[in-house]
Amino acid sequence: MTTDLDRSAPPAESERAYGDLVRGIFARRTTNGPFRPDPVRVEHQHLLVRVAGAAPSHFNSQPWRFVLVEDRDTIDRVAHLSGDSMRQLIERGVFFERYRKYFRFTEAEMDARRDGIFIDHLPGPLRPFTRQVFSDAGLSVMRRLGVPARLGRDNEKLVAGSPLLLAVLLDREEYRPGELSGFYSLFGMGAAMENVWLTVGELGMGIQFVSTPMEIPEAWAELARVLRVPDHLELMAVYRLGYLPEGQARPSIDWSSRHRKRLSQYVYRETCETPERD
Repeated sequence: MTTDLDRSAPPAESERAYGDLVRGIFARRTTNGPFRPDPVRVEHQHLLVRVAGAAPSHFNSQPWRFVLVEDRDTIDRVAHLSGDSMRQLIERGVFFERYRKYFRFTEAEMDARRDGIFIDHLPGPLRPFTRQVFSDAGLSVMRRLGVPARLGRDNEKLVAGSPLLLAVLLDREEYRPGELSGFYSLFGMGAAMENVWLTVGELGMGIQFVSTPMEIPEAWAELARVLRVPDHLELMAVYRLGYLPEGQARPSIDWSSRHRKRLSQYVYRETCETPERD
């Protein structure tokens, strides 16, 4: 899963000089830990889907659809799919093979690249093998130590402890992969979910993408069946949401980072030949 435990220096003085909207953008977080068990107030649920619906879309097509899930049995089924998917991904070595390019192992490397995840916080048994964790030998050690099962249980527990899930779907009449309408639909969905992401902080809430079932096609198909997704809609993503507790310890593996690229690393002036100055 992706990643309110993201680490960062305070915003620059220039960022603080702007209003609440800009400060809210820089304060955006992804929640890696548990939520309070309190149900999410209906008015807050409706506010979140209303801000999503306020996003721009191609010809005002509004291709997004949402499912608000509070039923405990459904959440538990999604949690099981999520946890079991994580276990399989780690057990098979698929996860690290697929995402190893995003992991940084030293502060110097992290500071130079300003992207990816800094691996400085692992479960105790894995710490001596930080750099080897992506190798065949490292995978063998993880299997012997039961790490895939542990991470799967941790993942399942996080999702199961979420008072609200939000499923995001697209109307297939608009979402046609390979056509411009497909791109426009994804663009609009991204804008809609960014609105949600920026609003949860105002409500004392957190949000996290439940990504692992998507990694395994049969798990994702089962999730669509659990949510009874009709043929005219495409299930695109599922998020877990809830109110944040006071103070949280970092999780055993922290998939978060507040590092961002410097302007000179992603902005150009006039043409792509001239990097912008920091």
